[in-house]
Amino acid sequence: MMIVAAVLVALVALIHIYILFLEMFQWSSPRGQKAFGLTPEFARDTKVLAANQGLYNGFLAAGLIWGVLHPDREFGWQICIFFLACVAIAGIYGAATSTRKILLVQTVPALIALVAVIFA
Repeated sequence: MMIVAAVLVALVALIHIYILFLEMFQWSSPRGQKAFGLTPEFARDTKVLAANQGLYNGFLAAGLIWGVLHPDREFGWQICIFFLACVAIAGIYGAATSTRKILLVQTVPALIALVAVIFA
């Protein structure tokens, strides 16, 4: 079960690395506009804000990776629980204020990984 939990946490981290990439480097590109449902004008006007948001997603990914790789397994799981809770809460807030799609992309994977970590 520990391997399954570690893989699920790593997948959540990878999702957030991809979100970082989209928000920091692809926001105003056709790919970024399609991913987030943006007009070219809105993407241009909010590019700096999106890059900042992407950086925060990178911090979430870094925390999850830190937890998975920490040499003290028990402490590592505590780190994972904290960062997975942060991801889930951010996803709930994003779904409430932006688009419900965030629940499926961010919150559901985080909650699945969180359950796996708790029972590992």
